[in-house]
Amino acid sequence: MAVKNIERTRNFCIIAHIDHGKSTLADRMLDLTEAVAERDRMDQILDTMELERERGITIKAQAVRLLHKREDGDWMLNLIDTPGHVDFTYEVSRAIAACEGALLVVDASQGIQAQTLANLYLAMEQDLEIIPVLNKIDLPVADVPAATEELVELLGVDEGEILKISAKTGEGVLEVLNTIVDKVPPPATSGEQTRALVFDSYYDPYRGVVSLARLFDGELSKGDTVQAMGSEEEFELLEVGCYSPKPTALPTLRPGEVGYIIAGLKDIEALRVGDTVTRTKDPAQEPLPGYAEVLPTVFCGLYPTVGDEFERLRDALSKLQLNDASLFYEPENSRMGFGFRSGFLGLLHMEIVQERLEREFGLDLIASSPSVKYEVETNGETIEVTNPSDLPEDFDEIREPMVRATIICPKEHVGAVMGLCHEKRGTSVGMEYLSPKRVQLTYDMPLGEVITDFFDALKSRTKGYASYDYDRLGYEAADLVKVEVLVSGDPVEALSIIVHRDKAYHRGRALVEKLKELIPRQNFEVPVQAAVGRRIIARETVRAYRKDVTAKCYGGDISRKKKLLEQQKKGKRRMKQVGSVEIPQEAFLAALRI
Repeated sequence: MAVKNIERTRNFCIIAHIDHGKSTLADRMLDLTEAVAERDRMDQILDTMELERERGITIKAQAVRLLHKREDGDWMLNLIDTPGHVDFTYEVSRAIAACEGALLVVDASQGIQAQTLANLYLAMEQDLEIIPVLNKIDLPVADVPAATEELVELLGVDEGEILKISAKTGEGVLEVLNTIVDKVPPPATSGEQTRALVFDSYYDPYRGVVSLARLFDGELSKGDTVQAMGSEEEFELLEVGCYSPKPTALPTLRPGEVGYIIAGLKDIEALRVGDTVTRTKDPAQEPLPGYAEVLPTVFCGLYPTVGDEFERLRDALSKLQLNDASLFYEPENSRMGFGFRSGFLGLLHMEIVQERLEREFGLDLIASSPSVKYEVETNGETIEVTNPSDLPEDFDEIREPMVRATIICPKEHVGAVMGLCHEKRGTSVGMEYLSPKRVQLTYDMPLGEVITDFFDALKSRTKGYASYDYDRLGYEAADLVKVEVLVSGDPVEALSIIVHRDKAYHRGRALVEKLKELIPRQNFEVPVQAAVGRRIIARETVRAYRKDVTAKCYGGDISRKKKLLEQQKKGKRRMKQVGSVEIPQEAFLAALRI
């Protein structure tokens, strides 16, 4: 790219709620700046993962360089397209740290949503220049005046400052590019020694670790010997470059630029997300502020269906963690074999990680029921419990994590949303009208109630119009118990759940009824029970197969038939003592859905 002047560089990201048109707007920008050849054009070009294209969501932040030509010369724009779902907020926060400006995209037919607000506050904390953009104005259901009024109230801007566009047709997109050039400040540099902030990484099987970095000070060139200030590892740069949108090698990365660096590292731990890269000869004294350590909220066990694949799963998780810094894992052993207790930012995040492990690394996995982290007081000490099977039988107090949920919905659905929040043991904090038609509700709720089916129930009760986001609050004492599942008298650890005492019977009953359908019939009766402590609260029985042993008796004395049936009964009793019950993967997945 021809632009070398830092004053002619602009770094910006696109933030919005899920499905408000971020990726489509990025496509139009690539078209206008002729970054993609005609033969390579396709929709969602920055969504490079098969999963992203299938689901129509952005999972990974993608950086791309555009050359915008105007009458006053050429401008280099570094765009980072970010995810919109609440589970990928950490991706958004890292992208924001590498930018000076943000496009806040709002769907004109839906208005401001909960995640829009969450991402906006992230951008405001970093003092980014916010450019409000109203998208999908060409839709018949678009309510442009109402959405404009919401943005004016939220941002305190004049109506004329809000850009009205249609990313689908391309209307108004050129004006967006010009506004970025005019409003977003150029990158600031302190004139210190070379410092680059690594904001993303992935593992390439041929070239090793590829890191995406924003250069704040100095320059990085191919062949430079550099070091990671966090891990203190030294390495030589094999290649530096940018995405436009395909990887393009460059001789040098200059201050303010966003690009990639390849060091040929095979050790994944050597260069982590949030680390600062500096030259070894003239090193910087202070690293750049990295990222707050992200704390997982949802935990589950991941186990390979074949025991020999434990090491392959470890290798796959370490490579995936490089690409997804919010993933946490540690080894654990249970009745399901050797696996990993993994931590995620939400249920969708968990689902995506499991699917990526299966597709990208060819693994076959079983996931245990999701749970959250509890604090348990026992014998005067506090222990943290992420796996329900680790909960001690006797404890003094148990505390569950709480969240403050922000829900935005049309006013006609307020009653349904309130009912759902109370079912989930929520406490109302506040209610505010954003406009005559839309209401913002704030509730404090236990995270354990939110992670399972809350989002699905919210969407179904509001016909898909509600959106929600949450912040963590801390821990609160509650009357919680462990519900265990016993199959043929043996506890199945992976199906244990921690629930509120009032819901224990209903959850236990639902679990055993579902397992009765899914556990295959054996040659002997299989009792499936739910227990709290030593008390059985629900039971179902998987009926035994019965062979017709009396078929060969034609007529004759009834005592002959009875004798044969008694023999069969004895055989079944013996079989029950030695027989083991295989629980299929569907049973574990069904427990997850309950």
